[in-house]
Amino acid sequence: MQVRDIMSFHPHCCTPETPLRDAAQMMCDCDCGALPVVESGSRDQPIGIITDRDIACRAVAKGKDVLKTTVGDCMTTHLTTMREDASLEDCCNAMERAKIRRMLVVDSKGKLCGIVSQADVALRMAEHESAELVREVSQPTEEPSLVG
Repeated sequence: MQVRDIMSFHPHCCTPETPLRDAAQMMCDCDCGALPVVESGSRDQPIGIITDRDIACRAVAKGKDVLKTTVGDCMTTHLTTMREDASLEDCCNAMERAKIRRMLVVDSKGKLCGIVSQADVALRMAEHESAELVREVSQPTEEPSLVG
């Protein structure tokens, strides 16, 4: 099975200039917990990700004015991506190593084409692989979360 077989295609995105409140509203409207961040003027070049946890920990908990804060102020820029033609096993292993719950998926040119979440894996893989991914990603670390 390949990543493209379980990924969500063409996820909603935002840019670093997107107001944080708009990103949060997009997450509510789309019923998702993360949005890929793409370069301004580009709808397909991933440069980061913003998660509901990023908003809570990097803006709300620090007392930032969420009406004046942008996605660029809180997003995670350390990205792990996976090619759409990669094996699902390689994707799960990469998610475990990076301790991330969502993997941005790119095509052969590095353009954003989808996203794989733990939920996608859990719904489509055998119970053992899903449990292993959740267990490994959920292990506490010394560092703050890079990608939710």
